[in-house]
Amino acid sequence: MSKAVKELLMRDYRSLFEGVEGALVVSLRGIDANENNRLRNSLREKGVRVTVVRNTLARKVFEGGPLEGLAPVLEGPSALAYGAESVVDVARELVKWAKEVKQLELKGAILDGELYEGSQGVEALSKLPTREEAIAQVVTLLLSPARTLAGQTLGPGARLAGAIKTIAEKLEQGETIEKVA
Repeated sequence: MSKAVKELLMRDYRSLFEGVEGALVVSLRGIDANENNRLRNSLREKGVRVTVVRNTLARKVFEGGPLEGLAPVLEGPSALAYGAESVVDVARELVKWAKEVKQLELKGAILDGELYEGSQGVEALSKLPTREEAIAQVVTLLLSPARTLAGQTLGPGARLAGAIKTIAEKLEQGETIEKVA
């Protein structure tokens, strides 16, 4: 491959992966064309892009950036999967597909500079909460004590209101307070 072609590819990689903070590396080797198209179309519907890369050129482009940690898993035929809401969403989709398409090899992923190697690493990543799920869990934890406190403060008042309501109903029926008490 000529130096000019390599420069063009590297420029394309820079523009494609600009702003990408996390990605997965997969191997599509051995997957027939129909299955590959089905996989890519399904992923595209979920907002996931899959780009086959030249390992050496990708390593050079990723140097000094958030995807630099992927260098150890960029061996053999490689494609980068990225996009969606987060890398966790991408990992979840690809783990589902890897169970269905045995030839799909999950090589690794990177999230916040941490490398998850191999299929086990990607499966571990897929079980993590997404950013939105983590925020929801924290908010729930923060609101839980306040909810408990509100319930404890309102509980006695509610019981008193119930007792007063019962007395009022009995008085409306013509009973006297001595009978109620």
